Amino acid sequence: MEKINYQKELEKIISQFSQNQDGTKPSLLLHACCGPCSSYVIEYLSGIFDITIYYYNPNIHPENEYFRRLEELKKFLTVFPDALKNKVKLIVDDYNPEDFFAATNVRNEVELQKERERGERCRRCYRLRMSRSWDFACKNGFDWFTTTLSISPHKDSQMINEIGIALEKAENGGFAKTRFLLSDFKKKGGFLRSTQLSDEYGLWRQDYCGCVFSMQNNKIEENENR
Repeated sequence: MEKINYQKELEKIISQFSQNQDGTKPSLLLHACCGPCSSYVIEYLSGIFDITIYYYNPNIHPENEYFRRLEELKKFLTVFPDALKNKVKLIVDDYNPEDFFAATNVRNEVELQKERERGERCRRCYRLRMSRSWDFACKNGFDWFTTTLSISPHKDSQMINEIGIALEKAENGGFAKTRFLLSDFKKKGGFLRSTQLSDEYGLWRQDYCGCVFSMQNNKIEENENR
């Protein structure tokens, strides 16, 4: 199957935008996993959309890691000029790791625990976080929804966008007010720019995706590469 360039699809969508008749920007609920991954996306989109960040990440382990990433995100929003100028808002959902274990079923399908990134465990985790965010976006009348997940070179942007497309199609027979914003934020130097912004604003960058299994697998990879 031919891969779709979702960055080009995003550019096509944005090129058709104009401000609303009252001068306001279309609203966007942006699921975010951490401050560093949000940095470039905010810089890129905050002049186009009225952004509300939605922090829902029950996969993150341990608990202090979850709150450390949240605090880095909060810190960035208070100092980044684009976030301040465009009044980027933040909503924090509940932290319940059992959501992750139930959605991924890793306790019963133990083989998923050893999967490297981009596998079935990750797909189920993406869907959990994106579907919860999508539901919030629809219930609260947002024009658009997307996620920062595709900025990571370790994430499968095809998988992420397919989940978003399926969520939109399933909502009201595909006639939902809220639309899923296609994206591949790592493209066109997006990931590199996120690292530059992280350095510039002193953001702490984690060394594993988030869940306990990605943490364990990352340690295994580090030992193998020594």
